[in-house]
Amino acid sequence: MSSHTALHSVSVTGVVIRPSDGKVLVIKRADDGRWVPPGGVLELDETPESAVVREVREETGVDVTPVRLVGVYKNMKLGVVSLAFLCEPIGGQEQTSEEATVVSWLTPEEAMEAAPEARGVRISDALAEGGPFVRVHDGTWLLLE
Repeated sequence: MSSHTALHSVSVTGVVIRPSDGKVLVIKRADDGRWVPPGGVLELDETPESAVVREVREETGVDVTPVRLVGVYKNMKLGVVSLAFLCEPIGGQEQTSEEATVVSWLTPEEAMEAAPEARGVRISDALAEGGPFVRVHDGTWLLLE
């Protein structure tokens, strides 16, 4: 694809941390079986914050409120830019969906170990001081800039 026709897609990721025990909400994706924080494509008519609320609810049944931008993550192979938000759960009930065969609360360590590096780093970044972070990856592994 030539550079003049290349387009980026923008998505959102919700790093949902439960205040009562510090566990992180993750899903097992239906399409590739990977464990990841929930998220998806930002629609043209919505803000990044409203998109992360919608995506987390659609994929997991959990209602959230975004707290802060964690970082910007670009998949260099697919041209997808994801905006990750730290979120707090405010209601709803965990349930699977067409996109998530399993919805689970894991410790941050368990979640980062289960997820591909490019997704797990969003959890460690959400727990870190500073940020927002800017990172690039190939879909699985972080790449050096």
